[in-house]
Amino acid sequence: MTVAPDFAVPFFPPGLFDADRAALLGIVREVGLDPEQRFILGRRTAAFEAMLRADLEAADVVACSSGTSALSLVLRALDIGPSDEVIVPAFGCAPLAASVIGTGATPVFADIRPDTLTMDPDHAGRLVTPRTRAVMPAHMFSVMADMPRFTELARRHGIRLVEDSAVAQGGVLRGVPAGLWGEAGVYSFVQVKTFGMPGEGGVVVTRDAEVGAKVRLLRNHGQPPGQRFLHQVIGINSRFDEIQAAFQTHRYAEFPARLERRAQIAAYYTERFAPLADRGIVPPPPDRDGRCFYVYTVLASDRDALAAHLAESGIATHVYYPHPLPAHRAFAAYAPPGARWPRAEEAARRHLALPVHHLLTDTQVEHVADRVCAFAEAHA
Repeated sequence: MTVAPDFAVPFFPPGLFDADRAALLGIVREVGLDPEQRFILGRRTAAFEAMLRADLEAADVVACSSGTSALSLVLRALDIGPSDEVIVPAFGCAPLAASVIGTGATPVFADIRPDTLTMDPDHAGRLVTPRTRAVMPAHMFSVMADMPRFTELARRHGIRLVEDSAVAQGGVLRGVPAGLWGEAGVYSFVQVKTFGMPGEGGVVVTRDAEVGAKVRLLRNHGQPPGQRFLHQVIGINSRFDEIQAAFQTHRYAEFPARLERRAQIAAYYTERFAPLADRGIVPPPPDRDGRCFYVYTVLASDRDALAAHLAESGIATHVYYPHPLPAHRAFAAYAPPGARWPRAEEAARRHLALPVHHLLTDTQVEHVADRVCAFAEAHA
C-alpha cells in the first residue's frame, strides 16, 4: 500500500534539530576555537547545570554522560552495594535492574499497576526485607509513578527513595517536579526524550546538596572539581560535553512549548480513545497532574494487529518492552523460582506506543486517532 506523504506519521521526528541547525554549527565552531580548549565539564556545563538548578529550585544538578550513568551514580552516592536490596519495577528499561547490579546490590522486582504501568506501591511494600536499602520507582511512558505513596513507604521503612525520572523531565506531580521527590532523580537527554539532544547525556537532580557533591566527585574519576589528578574515591568517566551543554542551554527556553504541544496531542488522543476501552483499546488515565508525555501508550488486546493496521496507513508505532525484566536472560538469576509478575506480563503483551512528538501536525494527529478508532470499530 502506498501512503500519501501528508499522512505518513513517523514515530521519531526526522527533523528534530533542523530549526536549530545554524545555532548548533555556531556552537561547534565557538567551542572548537575557544582558546580555553575545554571540551568537557567546562563553564558551559556549569552554566547549564546552574540554569536547571535555578529553574527546578534544586539543591544541585549534576550533568553526566547519560541517564543510565546518572542512575548508577545516584546509587553509588547513597552507598548502596553488596548485601543490599533495591526494589525496582518488573516492567521497564534494563538500567532499572542493571544499575543496581552494577553496585553489587540485588534488584527485587515489584509488579506494576494495570492503569499507569508504574510500580505498584502495595506490592513494593510487601517486598521490603531487612536487607532493603532503597526503592526505585520509575515514571513510565507519559505517567509519573505514585510518588506520594512511595515517599510514605520509604519513610515508614527507613529506606532511601531513588526516582528514575529519566523520561519525565517537565513532569510535575502535586506541585513537585519529577526527580525531586526522593534523595535524587535523573533526566535523560538522549535524542528521543522530551528534551533530547543530538548525542548522549543526562543529569542527576537532587534536593540534597551532599548527594549532589558525591555524584559530582564520582562522575570524574573521583577527582574534586578543579583538582585534577587528586583522586579521593574510585569514580567513573561520566562527564558532560561542552557543545551539548551550550546547545541545550540555547534550546531550553522553548522546552515548555514543546511539552505543551505533546500534552495537547495526548489529551486529544485520550478523548478519542476513552470510549474504546470496551473494544480492547485502553488509553492512559486522563489526569494532567503527574504527566510528562514522553511517549503515549495504549493497551490493546490485539497489539500486533493494531500495529500492522496502523503501519498500512503510514503510522509508525513502537513496542518498548516486549518482556518483563525478570524474563530476560540477563536478569533471570534475580527472579525467584516460580515468581510471576502478571500485570507486567500483560503490559508487555499489550502496550503499543503512538507518535506524540511536538512536530506532528494536527492532520497527522487526527489521522492517527482516526485509524485507531477505525481498528476498534472493525474489531468490536
